[in-house]
Amino acid sequence: MAGGAAIDQPTSLAITNLLDGRPWWKNPRLIFLNLWIFLLLITSYTNGYDGSMMNGLQILDQWTSAMGHPTGGKLGLLNAIQNIGGLAATPIAPYVTDGIGRKLAIIWGASLMIAGTAIQSAAQSVGMFIGARFLIGFGLTFAANAAPLLVSELAYPPHRAPLVSTYNSLWYSGSIVAAWTTFGTFRIPNQWAWRIPSILQGLPSVLQVCLIWFCPESPRWLVSKGKEEKALKILAYYHGRGNEQDPLVQFEYNEIREAIELDREIAKTIGWTTLFATPGNRRRMRIIIALAFFSQWSGNGLVSYYLNLVFDSIGITDPTTQTLINGILQIFNLIVALIASFLCDRAGRRVLFLSSNVGMLVFFVAQTICFAQNAMTGSSAAGHGVIAFIFLFYGAYDIAYTPLIVSYTVEILPYPLRAKGFTVFNFMISLALIFNQYANPIALGAIGWKYYIVYDCVLACEIVFMFLYCVETKNRTLEETAALFDGEDKVELLTARAATDIGFEQTLGRQGQSGEKHDELYEAEKHEHEHV
Repeated sequence: MAGGAAIDQPTSLAITNLLDGRPWWKNPRLIFLNLWIFLLLITSYTNGYDGSMMNGLQILDQWTSAMGHPTGGKLGLLNAIQNIGGLAATPIAPYVTDGIGRKLAIIWGASLMIAGTAIQSAAQSVGMFIGARFLIGFGLTFAANAAPLLVSELAYPPHRAPLVSTYNSLWYSGSIVAAWTTFGTFRIPNQWAWRIPSILQGLPSVLQVCLIWFCPESPRWLVSKGKEEKALKILAYYHGRGNEQDPLVQFEYNEIREAIELDREIAKTIGWTTLFATPGNRRRMRIIIALAFFSQWSGNGLVSYYLNLVFDSIGITDPTTQTLINGILQIFNLIVALIASFLCDRAGRRVLFLSSNVGMLVFFVAQTICFAQNAMTGSSAAGHGVIAFIFLFYGAYDIAYTPLIVSYTVEILPYPLRAKGFTVFNFMISLALIFNQYANPIALGAIGWKYYIVYDCVLACEIVFMFLYCVETKNRTLEETAALFDGEDKVELLTARAATDIGFEQTLGRQGQSGEKHDELYEAEKHEHEHV
């Protein structure tokens, strides 16, 4: 799927013609739906909080003393253990998400995170702290696997892409709270300086366990379990003002049923090998695995977990200055990421990804030059340049890799593969993070600024890959986007069958296309997949 992968179209005609045109904020049910979705979005808070908290704790003498002044491999383990816990839960998470439902999977994960946070906050030894962080990572995998899926499967169609993109952007909400909490507590002359930030890590999980019982379940999950009546009621209540015969509700409902039935007939059994069984699935996994590694191996890992080491390397050693810069950086990141989240259907995914990759390369090369100058000449101006280019680098990163990696991954996967494919994505991120958290402090300590050249080369390769393989998916429904990787014929087939089911074929400009033609396309598609 070479460079010409930029397939573009105006807003999905079927959906546009079915919207009632009234502003969403004048619909109380959509307001409540978006409030439920916000409750799901804060799952990302815990993950973002952890990276910034660990950055902040490494600056605190109170924490380093309590942990025995960790360095090198021990420091790497303290950072990486949460992702090791996540890896341990990865094989189980999709079965829980698909088996008991999106809601219960989030509740299970949030409960484990509350327990882990309590143990971490009360830790009396390094071993206890490490064990608690393992449990937090284990629980986070279940919640982080289910929450984005539920957001994408519940959201009002015009809101889906911005809301799912906001999910990963809110990583910085946790990061901001952690950065400014450690900035406020580092003056406390005892162990509460690090225990208070640790306690606050569990806040969103407590909210979720208390409130998510009242949140609607995924209509797509309900249809897949044969609970079609419940699915229709949820779609009607939130998307159709309670009217089950609303054209938009009927189109969504029938498109969901058609997509699940089509995938079910094409692949009677869905296993891990199905992810690579067809050309379309292999295209999906190629981009998903690449995005997972690119999101962590673009140089951002140096700042996310080891900002204090970077500061020490360029001569900024004052804890107040370090924590202050960290706090401002997280606010800057959140603002840029949220703006980019709402541009994804305007600018398009491909434009944002390519702009982000080019910007990251330019600003990381500039960081490398400034870091080298500071190391070789002791220039304070070069040291300040490193700080400036860290902000600009993250601005470029936040254009695409913060808001889009989760939403893009979720939307290109068909329903039967969504949980397993998203689990592979999270598994690859955990692998990349564990490598980073072990390798970065050792490499930075051993070769200093020269380590930045490695990431310069990686960033250059990323641009080439994204140019060749990034597929444009803007302004499509969730089902249409997933079908896109199997060819435009399948997209047209799926939309046509859903429209035919509600007698709305003219929406697609296909008045002359008969039901017989739809069946011919379907049989051809089915035969092709059986052959593969």
